[in-house]
Amino acid sequence: MKAIVVTDQAAGTAGMTLVERDVPKPAGNDVLVEVHASGFTPGELTWPSNWTDRLGRDRTPSVPGHELAGVVSALGYGTRGLSVGQRVFGLTDWTRDGTLAQYTEVEARNLAPLPGDVDFTVGASLPISGLTAWQGLFDHGRLQAGQSLLVHGAAGGVGSMVTQLAREAGAYIVGTGRAADREAALDYGAHEFVDLDADALEAVGRVDLVFDVIGGDVQKRSAALLRAGGTLVTIAGPPEARPADGLAIDFVVESDRAQLGEIARRVRDGRLRTNIGTVATLDDAVAAFNPTERATGKTIIQVRP
Repeated sequence: MKAIVVTDQAAGTAGMTLVERDVPKPAGNDVLVEVHASGFTPGELTWPSNWTDRLGRDRTPSVPGHELAGVVSALGYGTRGLSVGQRVFGLTDWTRDGTLAQYTEVEARNLAPLPGDVDFTVGASLPISGLTAWQGLFDHGRLQAGQSLLVHGAAGGVGSMVTQLAREAGAYIVGTGRAADREAALDYGAHEFVDLDADALEAVGRVDLVFDVIGGDVQKRSAALLRAGGTLVTIAGPPEARPADGLAIDFVVESDRAQLGEIARRVRDGRLRTNIGTVATLDDAVAAFNPTERATGKTIIQVRP
């Protein structure tokens, strides 16, 4: 099978190579998935889990990518809940070979059924962004109808999902980003938009929840905007700032079949749109991950036509 591998952590995406590898065989409680589309997060090559296994042992050359949509090709011993030929999507384990390949081995619990009317390309764009938004808002942020929310990067892959889910939940949303992101953020459901390069963030006033994807100075200034009892949720690493009378939570997204199902239902119903930018083939994946211009939206690799 064809697969993208990485061997040089210092080289980043420039160190990706397209190679031929053997098709893996599913172990117990795993499934073998014929990958139709794969999602990739550019920053993931900085994650230690791409270079070592769960015991800290070197596992290069490794296959990156952790999001997929495809068809179950085979079941490992004892695997239940899925069947051969079933359309699935999901988020793979961080410390195993990933999804930038024609086939990948995945723990069955990390996958959810993909409705027949949801395209594989769309399915592959959902797991990280969708689950991060869902878990940050509802599991960690405890968002309630009527609360106010400050969303950084409101037009980005995660931020656009946060904005849409929060709007549906009845929150008042202030989105941030660059000036060029204004219309997209408002289109996704933000009530207001703050240009971080030109507008005063402090003019937002007090909010109940901050969803941070940036960190640094923006995170510190945002923490000061929280009402008493408010929460700062961040995916930018351990919080550098904590609200005076509230919570600061950082988290790593986890696979959850039930939540994936909720996300897929909203996509089917037209209540949730994904933010897809470049779509490339596996043969062109290396070039797609090294663009000459700033990428907008999520890059998806269409492994099979």
